Amino acid sequence: MRKLFYALLIILVSGLLLWEYKVNVIVWMMPKVMNLINPVQENIPTSWAEGPSQNLNIDDTRPNIILILADDMGYNDISLHNGGAADGTLQTPHIDSLAESGIWFSRGYAANATCSPSRASIMTGKYPTRFGFEFTPVPDAGRTVLNWLVQEDDSALRGRIDREIASNLPPFLEQGMPSEQITIAEILKNSGYYTAHIGKWHLGHAYGMDPQSQGFHDSLSLQGGYYLPQDHPDVVNAKFDTSIDKMVWSSGQYAAKFNGGDLFKPEGYVTDYYTQEALKVIDKNKNRPFFLYLSHWAIHNPLQALRGDVEKMSHMSGHNLQVYSGMIAALDRSVGLIIKKLKELDIYGKSLIIFTSDNGGANYIELEDVNKPYRGWKISFFEGGIRVPFIASWPDEINPNQISDSAVHHFDIFPTIAAAAKAELSKESKIDGVNLMPFIKNENSNEPHETLFWRSGNHQSVLHGKWKYIISKKESFRWLFDTSIDPLEETNLIEKHPEEARMIEKLLSEFNSEQKDPLFPSTYEAPILIDKYDGQIYEEGDEYIYWSN
Repeated sequence: MRKLFYALLIILVSGLLLWEYKVNVIVWMMPKVMNLINPVQENIPTSWAEGPSQNLNIDDTRPNIILILADDMGYNDISLHNGGAADGTLQTPHIDSLAESGIWFSRGYAANATCSPSRASIMTGKYPTRFGFEFTPVPDAGRTVLNWLVQEDDSALRGRIDREIASNLPPFLEQGMPSEQITIAEILKNSGYYTAHIGKWHLGHAYGMDPQSQGFHDSLSLQGGYYLPQDHPDVVNAKFDTSIDKMVWSSGQYAAKFNGGDLFKPEGYVTDYYTQEALKVIDKNKNRPFFLYLSHWAIHNPLQALRGDVEKMSHMSGHNLQVYSGMIAALDRSVGLIIKKLKELDIYGKSLIIFTSDNGGANYIELEDVNKPYRGWKISFFEGGIRVPFIASWPDEINPNQISDSAVHHFDIFPTIAAAAKAELSKESKIDGVNLMPFIKNENSNEPHETLFWRSGNHQSVLHGKWKYIISKKESFRWLFDTSIDPLEETNLIEKHPEEARMIEKLLSEFNSEQKDPLFPSTYEAPILIDKYDGQIYEEGDEYIYWSN
């Protein structure tokens, strides 16, 4: 309590002395205050559970399952898609190799255009709005900074925070996925799998919402947001004068937590640290079926890359792109080391690896081409916000070098994994996803989905057959695209096809009637330019949506 008092006193005095510069002061001061309130110890070694020393059941043909989830990875951030970032000069050979050994879904869709609802969908196999998980929880300190930034915003299009609603939100750790939701980790654990979580969770940590309560034997959880301390000699930072970037820097720590213990410093650059811990999990459990959920923080901001990785990008134009590309290189290195370890242990063929991202690339990192060739960004339901890398590899079962243009969705991961593990699902599960294995093996020639929905308060979308419908209710903006001839969403047909629009609006209305009210309300509305990144000037005629969270 004394630490909290002194921390608040520091903020108050600093704010009074430098009121004119209060946001910059807070952005600089907040991490120091957080370290006082939530002290971080030196590194604490993990103690992952260890399986048998030899395979005692050679007749068990169930695969090991590794789900690798990137954060904010744009469609164009891997070289499999359009040549990759920096005009193809950055390659992601290890991520690409997963597709070469399995199947690449060119129309893989995130469940939402922000992280938490997508993660909830992956874990449960459902639309997150089925159980009210509609919005992404924001740390309390970050919301405070965002509130100040919104007040100071004098741009033509500006966001708005409902301070009364925000002040009545439950604490950040209590905003999460209801514990009664059955996760894929619980299904696999009950089927005899060892289950391990590494990295970001973002589905709540109170009232049974934490990873261990939701089916994981062990969990090494992201608790900070920094990849390395800002002043570390091995790190190169890139910062932006945007609201969300300032919010993330201000609320960050360099911290992790193992199985709910004390906060401690990771051992090195976070992406590499998570990878080394993942290799330990694989090594210790090679002789029994395991499920590893490797939920990387990369490549979410704050943009921080290892100096050695940035130096390899010196041929690229611009500091931001060099740092961002260095972060992608570290993520690709992670995938390569995991593949290498599986091959060394002779379990690569019997391992199902799924790689995807929680949503598209963000507009606030000031890079134009991360979602190329698609329009839109993270937090919008244009293709750039929700079309993501989506790859599955299982050498013993999936033929190599397959490409599918069927629309697949995050919630398909749950039933696909369950089927591969021969795990039975109860009738009460009522999932929305489908098992993709029959489609992968060409045992089913139908499309996995006729219709898909997305909802984030004011902003909603429907993909029905060839038609893509998007609405921003705040301004009554509507778009209708024929994706069979216009996959880049360039020509709005809303006026030319009113009957199709009405039909899809009816589908959306029926879908909305089946969803639960949000677990916690939206407090923030922000305008998102579709064709410009954050910080570029709005001009009359620029298209935009209002995003609710």
